[in-house]
Amino acid sequence: MELTVKRSDFLKSIQKVVGIITNKTTLPILSNILLETENGNLKLTTTDLELRITSFIPADIKEEGVTTLPGKLLLNIINKSNGEEVTLNSNERHHCKIICGHADLNLSGLAPNDFPLPIEFITSTSFNFNQMEFSRIIDQVSYAVSLDDARKSLHGLLLKIKDNTFTIVATDGKRLALSESVLDELDGIECESILPLKSALELKRLLDKDGNIVIEFGDNQALFRTENSSLYSKLIEDTYPNYQNVIPKTFSKQLNVSTKRFLSSLELVSIAYVEDENNFIDVKFSNNRIDFKANSSSFAKEITDYFEVEYDDVDVKVSFNPIYILDPFRHSNANEMTIKMNDSITPVAIESADGFLYVIMPIRDKK
Repeated sequence: MELTVKRSDFLKSIQKVVGIITNKTTLPILSNILLETENGNLKLTTTDLELRITSFIPADIKEEGVTTLPGKLLLNIINKSNGEEVTLNSNERHHCKIICGHADLNLSGLAPNDFPLPIEFITSTSFNFNQMEFSRIIDQVSYAVSLDDARKSLHGLLLKIKDNTFTIVATDGKRLALSESVLDELDGIECESILPLKSALELKRLLDKDGNIVIEFGDNQALFRTENSSLYSKLIEDTYPNYQNVIPKTFSKQLNVSTKRFLSSLELVSIAYVEDENNFIDVKFSNNRIDFKANSSSFAKEITDYFEVEYDDVDVKVSFNPIYILDPFRHSNANEMTIKMNDSITPVAIESADGFLYVIMPIRDKK
């Protein structure tokens, strides 16, 4: 195999696929990137047997072929090299000569025959979705996934298609993050699938600012395809909890807040808990004002802050885990969010106009 590619394209493509490579694998071939020529492109593929990521880049191909090269090492080489183009020349023993700028080196690969073949995928559900919007949603909800819970279902994101609505849900049992989007068109059947968190985060790395992604579901499988990359993932075989049960049907109080201003106050008082995540923040909603308070042995006095809002209902003081209340504001692009509540002990909801909903349980019995 002999070809030339742009260094910038090659580096970006390697970065897209190399994230699932681990040095702890018992199969050496899984530490390598499969490199093969296809239809005038260089195709890069990695797998950990649960995930399979592929990326294509244009190539000037002098000789068709296929080989595998150590992924992390190849990334370091191309990242540190200078030059506009990279030339790869691999022989029958899979020794690959790499030339980039003034750099000239030989890298030993492995025979591609041992690289796992793709698993057959039969599509039952398919639809298009905006890439940038999908990336935003993953960032907006994925932090609520729990990897410590014994329930496998909570180790991933629920992806639900029903009534032409695409719903993505994450929960750790103490808080819930949800996003809903209306689909323009759906091909196939309605379904519910649990995508592993690792798959969701790797998928986010593939997404670009422009264009659509094709999302497909099969039998305990999912496939995500963009114009120049794809990600195949096995799904978590479990039943997701009925998340709708934790969302209150009605709220007696609500107010709109500036996302940036609310986050600023939260981050200020949270300084008290830099080394103590198991404490709480008091947030008091009173006559046209929100007060924030936190205590810490690191400070001689409690930390407080406040700002004015439009709120004329009865006073309510709610205690929150600092991390749990910070997350939805840190991961939101909305200028304004709506806080809904009933009292100081029942679930509080935080919403934004982009289809996002966050439900958090207050901490009880805090004075």
